[in-house]
Amino acid sequence: MVIILFVGLFGSVQSQVIPEVDFEGFEPLLHQADDTTYVLNFWATWCKPCVDELPHFVKAASEFKDQKVKFVFVSLDLPGQDQDKLISFVKNHQMEGMVLLLNDPDSNSWIPKVDAQWSGVIPATLIYRGADKSFFKGFLSYEHLVKTIKSKQL
Repeated sequence: MVIILFVGLFGSVQSQVIPEVDFEGFEPLLHQADDTTYVLNFWATWCKPCVDELPHFVKAASEFKDQKVKFVFVSLDLPGQDQDKLISFVKNHQMEGMVLLLNDPDSNSWIPKVDAQWSGVIPATLIYRGADKSFFKGFLSYEHLVKTIKSKQL
């Protein structure tokens, strides 16, 4: 199932559909035990701080594209939102191939599974490699993002 999930998650947005998953489908991304660093950014199109930090993540994704680093932009936009609007936003911000829509209304059960101290406020970012995890609530600067990614690669 994880292989199918990854094909869907990391496929191109050119297909005109952003993969929509519930938490059960998303949860394997929280527990990958390989030699890759995962950067999971929780955001929404309506969240100004999220939109303001997106260029940092897009730039870092480009910088690390030839390394074992996977960026996943986890949209928490409302389920049933116009896919065309979300796809347009993703393309305008050059986020292609790294986006999914988390559609699970039971956020009170899944938010603490991402991080026990997370209230659900966005933006939020989980960066991990194996058991070495760092969770950030709020805006993350480019410098802090890159420093944290590099610390996981050691």
